[in-house]
Amino acid sequence: MFNVVLVAPEIPQNTGNVSRTCAVTGCALHLVKPLGFSIDDRQLKRAGLDYWDKLDLTVHESFDGVVALQKARGGRFFLASTHAKRTYTEPSYREGDFLIFGRETAGLGEALLSAYPEEQIHIPMRPTLRSLNLSNSVAIVVYEVLRQMHFPGMD
Repeated sequence: MFNVVLVAPEIPQNTGNVSRTCAVTGCALHLVKPLGFSIDDRQLKRAGLDYWDKLDLTVHESFDGVVALQKARGGRFFLASTHAKRTYTEPSYREGDFLIFGRETAGLGEALLSAYPEEQIHIPMRPTLRSLNLSNSVAIVVYEVLRQMHFPGMD
């Protein structure tokens, strides 16, 4: 359906929660190295519960792998950043799009954000606070995409 990309995630529980969200919504999960944990990490597996066999998971050595996949399959990039000008509800999402999120402590990084200035989105929040939890942010944006698509294949 569509793709969730975590670039250099650091906290296994967050990635486990994101994997569970991806499994129940039918979206593919892409992890971009370096990872701050092992895929076999007990906390990662525990947070994802027993949904790992229902997950479409790909691990990429670098973001170049995601770019190659996007070029081969189509779809557009949407990069989550607290500094983006448009909110996550503004784009009209389509099947095959890529929702891209950065690591918990530093986000996506200036090089990646500079490469895609028009593709950035943000979740509104109070200006005095830094950011939301990664897994919560993914869930918010994923469910907006699904809402726009009228929750295909879901009850």
